This record gives sequence, structure tokens and C-alpha cells, in this order.
Amino acid sequence: MMKTGVMRQARVYRVALQAAARVRIAPRAFPSALSALSSQPKALAAPSINSLASLARYYSSEAAASHEQDQSSNLVTKFGDLADLGVNPRIVSSITKGMGYEDMTPVQSRTIVAALNGTDLVAQAKTGTGKTLAFLVPVLQRILSAQPELAEPRRVRASCDDIRAIVISPTRELAEQIAEEAQKLVRNTGIVVQLAVGGTQKRLMLANTHRQGCHIMVGTPGRIHDLLSDPGSGIAAPKLEALVLDEADRMMDTGFSDELADILKFLPDRRQVSRQTLMFSATIPKNVVSLARQYVDPANFEFVQTINPDEVATHDKVPQVIAPCRGFENIYASLVELIQRETARAREDKTILPFKALIFMQTTATVVMMASILRRLQYNDRSLPQIIDIHSKLTQQTRTKNAERFKTADSAILVSSDVTARGMDFPNVSHVIQINLPGDRDTYIHRLGRTGRAGKEGQGWLLVSDTEVALARHRLPGLPIKRNMDLKCATVDAINGTDLPEQFQLIKEAVTRLPAHVPAEAYRSLLGGAMKGMDTQTKVDEANNIALHGWGLEAVPNVSHATAQNHRGVRGLVVGHYEEAPRGMGGGRDGGFRSGGGGGGGFRSGGDRFDQAFGGQDSGRGGSRGFDRRGGGGGGGFSRQGGGGGFDRRGGGGGGGFSRGGGGGYSRGGGGGGDRRGGGGGGGRGPSSSF
Repeated sequence: MMKTGVMRQARVYRVALQAAARVRIAPRAFPSALSALSSQPKALAAPSINSLASLARYYSSEAAASHEQDQSSNLVTKFGDLADLGVNPRIVSSITKGMGYEDMTPVQSRTIVAALNGTDLVAQAKTGTGKTLAFLVPVLQRILSAQPELAEPRRVRASCDDIRAIVISPTRELAEQIAEEAQKLVRNTGIVVQLAVGGTQKRLMLANTHRQGCHIMVGTPGRIHDLLSDPGSGIAAPKLEALVLDEADRMMDTGFSDELADILKFLPDRRQVSRQTLMFSATIPKNVVSLARQYVDPANFEFVQTINPDEVATHDKVPQVIAPCRGFENIYASLVELIQRETARAREDKTILPFKALIFMQTTATVVMMASILRRLQYNDRSLPQIIDIHSKLTQQTRTKNAERFKTADSAILVSSDVTARGMDFPNVSHVIQINLPGDRDTYIHRLGRTGRAGKEGQGWLLVSDTEVALARHRLPGLPIKRNMDLKCATVDAINGTDLPEQFQLIKEAVTRLPAHVPAEAYRSLLGGAMKGMDTQTKVDEANNIALHGWGLEAVPNVSHATAQNHRGVRGLVVGHYEEAPRGMGGGRDGGFRSGGGGGGGFRSGGDRFDQAFGGQDSGRGGSRGFDRRGGGGGGGFSRQGGGGGFDRRGGGGGGGFSRGGGGGYSRGGGGGGDRRGGGGGGGRGPSSSF
């Protein structure tokens, strides 16, 4: 049996060598995961994806390295040399003269020539490496080869069903960047580019497309699917020459698998209309393999690996620090302190990059809140750079404008949600600052990847509560993150301290000048999901701490009756009328900005500001239940200084519930007794030595 197995492997090995001679590929570069792309083995005369995956198993690393070295000697590295390979001179001129590019990036050098051969391409490439030109150049050349008259700048009449290429990307911002690059490339030709993304007026886009026609459509999966599946749109692609899937892994991660699978139904059969597919992805997980199985021709493709296995990844080379804060209420002031310090350092040291920071917040509402606070501070302190924000509630026009402002600024602060975490190329970002722990390691890495690009310096900061440190250690393994304790605002007692750093007062003064709905919406978003990994009662308690002591509000913002009723048994929420966000700024009933919420017990009427108090904000001094801010015995409820059970903020030995200074229950940073700094008993949540 062993002899038979060896002979079988020897035969496969010989066949693999023969296939290698026909396929220009470095076999070890092809992920073994792609072996799943073909469930039925194809004849080796036309090597299938399955057979190519076999090459990766049977080739030695030395042979692959030698093959790559042979291939690299034949690479084209200058855009000007593309004319010698048959690329239309107008395209070459647009790149070298119009855009001012002379040298190709490694990704462009490895992929453009391969794609010009006309075969399908699966390329593993990171963002920010010149992928856009890498797929636009072969796509444009393919269109011009099929319809040479489009090479002339005079307008060739096009229709909305004359689409020759479709480029699909995961986000509106990335699609806009691609469309902008495409417009520059086709400026001296008759090719028409149209942008199709959500968040814009579909009717206006269709009117433009019907009037101008379309040869290249760039868009997001949802809008592309919407247009192709709508018979009334008039959009069709019966002559489709090329299809590009950019950042395929991200499109799958963000839930577009159904749309991408369905789009194929509206495209011409490849057996009748020849089509080239170019797929770019930073990673090749199983869901991307599944997508490739649907789109890529298994008998006519190349895999191009552009990620050097010996290259140090951004998340390994960019300096990273975690700054644990004594409580969630310390984080905003710590951020302001960090911004002031790093801005001053950049002004004084001309050898480093100007301060250009990208700040990631957890929710749209906290983006609005933080950006609003910083604008108020910048109004009084002109040494701070301009403040820009991007989030999903802005109109597409505003998001595009803001992205361009940050992109072209020498020094600026962009406060953003994860809409800019991947794909957006912002040059010379000196700092990426993440507020609270991101949901997973990939999100952390993709956010961090906005700095340290193109060989530039940069640094990453993670501002968290000390209660998040243990989870951060678990969620972010293997990353060179160092602990930083230099921020004064991070270590003070923001609740009971009397001599707090000035940043706390600056924030309080700024917040008093904001429209009431801004902190209210931010507060409700904290209840809805911004703070993860804790029970509902703790989430409400911490959100209240942020509102009262981090932002300096006089009272906790109200929540709706529905939110309260849905969360019975939770103390500390205040129910009553609340300000609605102005139309166009987001919001909505307990969704969007107001997602979720704590809620629950201790409901009674009689609050002194609002029609009802949930958990009794300012609703008595030591009553039987409710929220007692200063103490009082009280059987339950929230007691700040002492008393029996419930939430005992400072008092020793309160019965159960949440006690910051004794007793049992939730512990912010030490032993079992719920004391932030320690306390008797075991089982605390304090940090260990890894950070």
C-alpha cells in the first residue's frame, strides 16, 4: 500500500511539473485554501484552480523562490514602458504626464502585465499599494482593444446598456476614489465612467447615465445589484468585457455575499461573451475562496502574490501603545491631553511629521460628540489643527468633501467611524488613535493600517478603561503593544477628585455650548452597544459616569419609555422627553444613534426635572429605591457614599451590587470587592503584566 501511494504521488508530481511549464506562476504563492475552488478535478491540459493548488503542495520553497527571481527579472517597472507592451499611448500619457507617475509600485509591476495577458487574475495585495491603477490599466486597454474608436477624445455615443466593465468595491468612499482615478485615465479618450453608490440620489445618477451613457461603472455591491436587477433602470451589461472585485475579503466580511452571488445572474454568459475577472484581496479566507469559485475561470487564471512573506507588516512595525484609563470617564480628557501634547511636539520638532491624526470612535453619535467637542476647543485654541468628521449619517457629498479635506491637509484631525478603517488612502497620517477596545483584532489592524503607509512613520494609540485591559490582552495577541502611563488625565479619580487636570474643565465648557441632542445621542449610543463585554447594569453605570464626569453634564440624559420598559431591573436610567436630532443629522427612535439602552427597575414618578424618573435620577435622598447620588441608607438603589445594598460608589462593605470601594460585586481593577485600585478578595479584573 505504501509503495502504491508513493508511486501515485510521483505521478502527480511529474504532472505538476508539466503544468508548471505552461503556467507562469510561483506555486508556493498560491494559497492551499484555493484548492476548494474546484470540486471536480479538471484535465491538466487546461490547469484548473485545483491543479494549481496542487503546485503549492508539491513545489519546494527553494524552487518557488527561484521561479519568482526569474519572473522578477522580466518585470516592467516603468509606466512609460507599457506602450511597448501595446497599452494605448493615451492611457500611458494620462499616467505619466497627467498624473505624474513614473515608477510602478511592486503591486502594479506584478499585476498589470499579468492582467494584460487577458487571463483572470486573483491577486493578494494590501491596501495602499497602488491596486487601483493595477486593475484600471488592463481594464481600459481591454475596452480600447475591443472598441478602438473609444481611444479618440471625441465623444462616441454611448448608451446605458453599453457597459464594458464593472468595478465593485466595498464602500462608497473607496468607489469614489476608484472612479476619480478612472476619470483621470480616460480624460483624453471617449470612455465614459459612471459612479453608482448608495447614499446618493439614484434618480439623478440614472438621468446622467441615460444622458451620457456608460462604459465603466464603478460602484458598491448593493447599488450595482439594485441597478442591474431593476428592469426599470435601463442599466444592462450585455457586452461586458471586464469585471473587477476590489477588496473581496472586506466585501464578504461586510455581508455582501448574497448581492455578489446574485449579480452574476444579470451578467452575460462567459461562454457566449468573453469576460476577464480581476479579483484583489488582502487575505484569502474561505469566504473569498467561495467567491472566487463563482467568478473566476478555473481553467484560465493566474494567482499573483504581492505580499512578501518576509515583509514586516504595518501592525508589527508601527509603534503602538495602550493607555489604560482609571475609568471610562477619563478617556475623553485623556484624548484631549494626548492631542495637545502631540500637536505641540510636532510644532517644536520639524524633523517629524506634522500632527495628522485619525481618531476612531465606536458609534456615529460618539463621532459627532467628539468632533463637536474638539471644534469648540479649537475655536478657543488656534494651535490645534482643523477638525473633520466622517460618519454614516452625513450626506455622500459631505463625506466626500471631508475626506478630500483630510487627504490634502498637512495637519488635521479626522474623527471617524469604521467607514474609513479600510481602503481609504490618506497620506502622511502621523497618529491613529482608537477609543475603547475594537470588536476584534482585524478591526484594530485595519484601523492601524491608516498610518505608516508608503514607508512613512506613524504611531498607534489605544485609549481604554482599565476594565478593558484584560479583554484587550485576549483580543489583541501577538501585537507589539506597550503600556503607556504618561497621560495625567488617565490616572486621576475623575469622580471624586477635586484638583483635576484642565482638560476635564475644557470638555465640560465645550459640552455646555453644544446642542442638547449631541451629548444625549452619544449617551444613548453608549447604552446601545459602544461598550461591550459587560452586563446591562454595568453598562448603564459606566455610561452615567461618562455623561456626568467625563462630559461634565449636570444630569444624565433621558431615554425613552420603550427603552426603559424593555430593560426592567436596571437602575440609573432617566425616562422622559428628550431632544430629537435635527433632520439629516441621524438619530431616530432608539435606533441609529439611539440603539439599545439599559433600563429596568426602580421605576417611579417624581423626578424633579422630568415627568418621570427611571431609577430615580435626582429623585430623592436615600429613598427605598432609585438613584441616590450622595448616600443615605436605603435598602437598594444607587448610593454614592454608603448604605446597604445596591450600587455603593464609595462606601465600605455595601451589601451586594456594584461597589467601587468594598463589598462584593463588579470590580473595576482589583480584588473581589469591587475597588478600582484593589480590595479584599480574589477574582478581580485588574491588568496583568502583558501590557
